[in-house]
Amino acid sequence: MSASDTPKRRRHADHDTLRRNDGQWWSMVALLIACLVLMPVAAVVWMALKPTENIWPHLMNSVLPRYLSNTVILALGTGSLSAVMGAGTAWLISIYDFPGRKWLQWLLLIPLAVPAYIGAYALADFLDYSGPVQTALRGWFGWSNARDYWFPRVRSIEAAILVLSAALYPYVYLLTRAALHEQSGSAYEVARALGAGPWGLFRRVGLPLARPAIVAGSAIAMMETVADYGVVSYFGVQTLNTGIFTTWLERRNAGGAAQIACVILLVVVILALWERAARRKARYHQSPRQPRPVTRQNLKGVAAITATILCTIPVGLGFVLPVGVILKYALAYPEGWITPGLGLAVWHTISLGGIATLLTVGFALVMVYGVRLSGRRLPRLLLPVTMIGYAAPGAVLAVGILIPLAALDHRVADLVESLTGSDPGLILTGSGAAIVFAYMVRFFAIGQGAVDAAFTRISPSLPMAARSLGRNNRAVLKDIFVPLMRGSVGSAMLLVFVDCCKELPATLLLRPFNYETLATRVHEKASLEDLGNAAPAALLVMCVGLLAVFLLARANPGLRIADSHAIRVA
Repeated sequence: MSASDTPKRRRHADHDTLRRNDGQWWSMVALLIACLVLMPVAAVVWMALKPTENIWPHLMNSVLPRYLSNTVILALGTGSLSAVMGAGTAWLISIYDFPGRKWLQWLLLIPLAVPAYIGAYALADFLDYSGPVQTALRGWFGWSNARDYWFPRVRSIEAAILVLSAALYPYVYLLTRAALHEQSGSAYEVARALGAGPWGLFRRVGLPLARPAIVAGSAIAMMETVADYGVVSYFGVQTLNTGIFTTWLERRNAGGAAQIACVILLVVVILALWERAARRKARYHQSPRQPRPVTRQNLKGVAAITATILCTIPVGLGFVLPVGVILKYALAYPEGWITPGLGLAVWHTISLGGIATLLTVGFALVMVYGVRLSGRRLPRLLLPVTMIGYAAPGAVLAVGILIPLAALDHRVADLVESLTGSDPGLILTGSGAAIVFAYMVRFFAIGQGAVDAAFTRISPSLPMAARSLGRNNRAVLKDIFVPLMRGSVGSAMLLVFVDCCKELPATLLLRPFNYETLATRVHEKASLEDLGNAAPAALLVMCVGLLAVFLLARANPGLRIADSHAIRVA
């Protein structure tokens, strides 16, 4: 060995040490982000186990059975109806050709742009005693008042199931449509040759093949139903989510609210385990060769008209009706666009959503990259666990965020006052910081899922080549990964921003006094039956949602659109 080899070996050893230390630093940052995301859920569990005033026996003997039964009925009803609407329309769109199919295959997506609580306001206004339906009935039949005829109660759990299903069925539609598209057309041809009719083809071939996707989409719809607050509060349905608001805000018992929140978490975990078990028991594999596409059958006459009507009904309930009612009020009361507070609500929505989006996707990028650099087991185990925030309702996260942050706020304020002599007030809970944190935890799964999927599509040889040329891990992320993942990161940012704009429960609980976003403004005005002033904010929220749906449709010109939203399944 020559003397000149010794310095080279030393330099290589120093370089390996620096790279190993750099990887450990990224791993520590990933662990820190994971702990930050999981902190609200852990805080909820801690407060439930260590309440200052234990009202669990009172909850069990009084309101909790009603809250739980209503939540279960609502979730099962919404999941079942969403499965029927989503799977039925996906089957018709995938297997048959009929008038309007070209447009309906995309129109069936747009109810995703309408928050369910806006659909509730529109349906109640449309069907109420003073609405156009009952007014027309009284005019046609000569009835003078409500005692002359019977009409279904509008604000009921059945109406809540209808509204939530009309808003959430696209999850089932997206996943089922993709599953049907991926199957070979040979299975359907063989079934037809054996004499299977339309119903037999669906029951014996299509339904079994699409069952995992239907279960996954229904599970998402049920989780969203458990997390809903706007629809159930407006229709007067007492669920676990409304119980958190009642126990915390009216009874001033944070421990009791945390205990109800733990029940919600348990329901969500049961739904997630059921979904995974159902999919694990129903695995259907296709040939490794390119499957033959399904040949759509042309429908004619009554069958074609029926298919068009059946695919139009969900679009009408989930999009046309809400937009029509809200647009009517927006045009009838143009002064609502210049009422005080609307501009400030727009600014709060954009600023909070923008900051939360940057932090969410940025932290997700750093965390996933750190976990990939780490060879340790703990970061890899925590990576999927951080997606629990999306399954946890906003009200649950608000309970786990506000109490610890408020305690920290008071200690910081006391410390600053003791050092400077002036009281700075509540820095975190007195501003939008708590809302931003809730948004980040709530929608971290979207950013993480998109970033993780983008990393897997990049060849490992590219970062290895960059490191061999002397680039450190930060430079590899900046110069190699980020440019190649720009499209996926941009889509994730838009999805997170849209969900932040629509989030209602967490914003209601965490916002400072007289602090409005578009979602809270719509809720407050509609709760006061002031749809004229609620309409502008509602239209703005729906426009933001339409941007996301447009992006998903444009980014997925084939039938793989479900892949962009499949991150929600976790």
